[in-house]
Amino acid sequence: MTDTAAVPTATATAASATTPSSADLEVYRGLFQSMTGYDASAAAEDGQVPLQVIKNLQKRVAAFHLSYKFAIDELTTKIEILQEEFEHTHDYSPIEHVRTRLKSMDSIIEKVQRTGTAPDVDSVRARIRDIAGVRITCAFVADAYWVADMLMAQSDLEVLEIRDYISHPKPNGYQSLHLIVTVPVFLSDRTELVPVEIQLRTIAMDFWASLEHKIYYKYDREVPGALVAELTEAADAARALDAKMARLRDQIRALD
Repeated sequence: MTDTAAVPTATATAASATTPSSADLEVYRGLFQSMTGYDASAAAEDGQVPLQVIKNLQKRVAAFHLSYKFAIDELTTKIEILQEEFEHTHDYSPIEHVRTRLKSMDSIIEKVQRTGTAPDVDSVRARIRDIAGVRITCAFVADAYWVADMLMAQSDLEVLEIRDYISHPKPNGYQSLHLIVTVPVFLSDRTELVPVEIQLRTIAMDFWASLEHKIYYKYDREVPGALVAELTEAADAARALDAKMARLRDQIRALD
């Protein structure tokens, strides 16, 4: 007897705290078919398909995510090399902390919906370029630009986009330097150029952004006006602190 299993539905894939809308389900179905080449209408009337087919479909979906994970691995290795070089051969390292993030399928679906991206793999790869993310925290604003310059100088990284929210903060006060780069991922039979978003910010900027994210999540993005005003004031304070710390560093260096 051939092992069989029910075809995984979009509803099961999208299981979360809230029930997915019909539009969400359509996006899931479109992406699932694009990733796997599987047409659910080809299943038996009872929805049963061979277990091996299910396993193959799961592998194809996992492969979509893996290329982004590998790109993060490649990029973090580059950053770790720079960090270790500075720690061993210089008196000072501009890199304080490094964190990585790989968007979940739920997050990808939400962005497909929000941006009006077609629910197929090629469109998602082309338009959603922050599925893989690396955040670098530095002590000073100048260090953020310095590290960015070092990464952009590496010949195998291609810079696709630069958004400077340090020089030009968002209206809510958000500050960070964003780079979108392609990272070569060397697989067994091919090389993929995978986009990764790099965020560079100071410790003060990172603290503010973390708090802002928690507040917007708690209020489901409907934040009371008074809190928004306080967040904006806090962003100004963080910017002033960065400037003051930079001046103090310059004064200390002048004494050497």
